[in-house]
Amino acid sequence: MKNKLYLLIVASTITFSGCTKLDEKLNGQISDTEPGAVNATALLQGAYISMRTPYQGNYNWSALQQITTDEAIAPTRGGDWDDNGAWRALFLHQWQADHVRIHNVFRDLNAVSYAATDLLRYNPTPQQAAEARFIRAFSQFSILDGWGQTPYREPGEEILKMPRVRNAEEQIEYLIRELNEIIPDLPTGNPQIANQDAARMLLMKVYLNKGAFLNRRNPVFDNIDMQMIVTLADQIIGRYTLANNYFDNFALNNNQSTENIFLSANTGGSNSGDIYSMFRSTMHYNMNPSGSNGFATLSNFYDKFEQDDQRRSSPYPGVTNVAGLRMGFLIGQQFNAAGIALQDRRGNPLSFTPEVSIIERGNNLEVTGIRVIKYVPDYINLGSNNAQNDWVFYRYSDVLLMKAEALLRMNQIAAALPLVNEVRTQRNASALVSLSLDNLLDELGREFFWEAHRRTDLIRFSKYLDAWQEKPASNPRALLFPIPLNQAGNTNLIQNPGYE
Repeated sequence: MKNKLYLLIVASTITFSGCTKLDEKLNGQISDTEPGAVNATALLQGAYISMRTPYQGNYNWSALQQITTDEAIAPTRGGDWDDNGAWRALFLHQWQADHVRIHNVFRDLNAVSYAATDLLRYNPTPQQAAEARFIRAFSQFSILDGWGQTPYREPGEEILKMPRVRNAEEQIEYLIRELNEIIPDLPTGNPQIANQDAARMLLMKVYLNKGAFLNRRNPVFDNIDMQMIVTLADQIIGRYTLANNYFDNFALNNNQSTENIFLSANTGGSNSGDIYSMFRSTMHYNMNPSGSNGFATLSNFYDKFEQDDQRRSSPYPGVTNVAGLRMGFLIGQQFNAAGIALQDRRGNPLSFTPEVSIIERGNNLEVTGIRVIKYVPDYINLGSNNAQNDWVFYRYSDVLLMKAEALLRMNQIAAALPLVNEVRTQRNASALVSLSLDNLLDELGREFFWEAHRRTDLIRFSKYLDAWQEKPASNPRALLFPIPLNQAGNTNLIQNPGYE
């Protein structure tokens, strides 16, 4: 029964989100099932697993949040990484309504929302219901963030009926009400499932981004909302500590990190989401582990880090001694564990350059761009593609920096600065002597690089349309992704401005 229910969840990811043609067979399997015949525990596990598709890895929500910003670039390297210009379109903010990545992520996020909603009609316990509602709220927050409007169904609604849609204001009100309702029924202490502090963090993010979601060109931040962030943060602060080693948060046993608050659980060797793409998309073919030599970061972003900042570059046990790699950013000549200099496929030194272009054609195209390695490679399970690192959604440093931002926006700089410096000191970075929106945004970039934060942060700080390295200034339509063309069958969705 459990495996069959997992297949239902997977099938729903293909058919849910308001396409012009929905799978009637799926409708029969789900809508006609008697509530007493379904195991809510199995469905809840399936809902958690459904989160892997849009979130885990470097080619989904992470791509939309990172490749569209100043922290990541996916250059075309000769005949590699062109994908009909899909990656260039993301980086240059020139996507259209038929962009395949945008379509896939919209579909898969809505599938998570549906999987969590469907569970609610199968007599879950109060805790199971609260976990499912959190998963639904989590995915709907991302949909609101990306598209500004959110399809939804109530439990048990006919699947062939087009989902209704909430606008930004309606969705914000819904999320605030929903999260406040479920917090008492959520568990505490286990970062691998929805928990009370994860719900508080999501609620903080709703309040923090509310002004940007309602007015992306000119966000307005209400002091009442900012104070709510401070209050929620104070309910969390003191129960966690920042990790001694930053990269422990992304290591093979990161569910034991003192800093991680909400994770997506993975089982090494047998059952996990796509952790491996986090380094395969950026590592060179001749490195260990081997990669596909694509993504890089921009030198202007790399230059935001101090030389001794732990986040910039650090040796790590089981990585540096095994493969010669350091965690963080890889620049210059690369070596194996024996200290032998590596070469690219043309026999050139494998020496990553700070220079990178959106289209690379030269003899050095394999080595342009600073590379990033954030999740510790699981060498034990390389052959299975099932890494044992849990996927990181929420960390304690995010609580501290969200509180700092809320205080700063209320002009309480003296209270905000120590929170930022608490994080910086733990990362072996020098303390800031003053705090502004600009250097706080830089700190958010340093702390959460390649964690699918950057696009949301740049929009909130009114920087997303700016020109940056390799990208000219953007059309304001880029503040929202287009409703995918294949969603036209849902007439409740309204195409976002600039894509009509």
